[in-house]
Amino acid sequence: MPLIAPSLLSADFLNLGRDCKMVDESEADYFHLDIMDGRFVPNISYGMSIIKQMRKTTKKFFDVHLMILEPEKYAEEFKKAGADGLTVHLEACVHLHRNLQQIHALGMRTGVAINPHTPVELLKDILHDIDLVCLMSVNPGFGGQSFIPHSLQKIKELKSLITSQNANTLIEVDGGVNVDNAASIVAAGADVLVAGNAVFSSPDPAATISRLKRL
Repeated sequence: MPLIAPSLLSADFLNLGRDCKMVDESEADYFHLDIMDGRFVPNISYGMSIIKQMRKTTKKFFDVHLMILEPEKYAEEFKKAGADGLTVHLEACVHLHRNLQQIHALGMRTGVAINPHTPVELLKDILHDIDLVCLMSVNPGFGGQSFIPHSLQKIKELKSLITSQNANTLIEVDGGVNVDNAASIVAAGADVLVAGNAVFSSPDPAATISRLKRL
């Protein structure tokens, strides 16, 4: 059974308390929180103050995805805001190993995200320092995009790399995941499904989460 991480980027921010309550009471495993700076990606989302408010509503795992430059400047503040895991982009980190050391030292689980154009082989020398790899199956920055088909091959390649190194790293897939393609994504080797638009645009978000959970 995959872990399900609804992306709050697709929530109704005028009714954020209601949507947080829904996710908390659902079968979702994580809250996936997308942080954008308008520099690394062409969009701006929300920051620590919103996460602090969300943290009051649930004890579930906060899977914080930093689509930002210089994440080391903000890691401690995200920990204070309530992050349980912090995912940084390989493409945004000049000294990735140092970033991961910092995240671990702060008591959070480490994640590394890679964009659609980035080969999984670039993770081979650092895989044992990563708790979770977030494979972007769309170009980061906006919700509601279509899944890039080649991502299935990347999932398989990453799964093979993890197995060959006897690592415990989870594979998270983020972008365009829905009830129609989720089974093939899990079959390719994904452990965690990030679903935003598929959940929050559905008539019954909790039922959609349950359906994804049972794939």
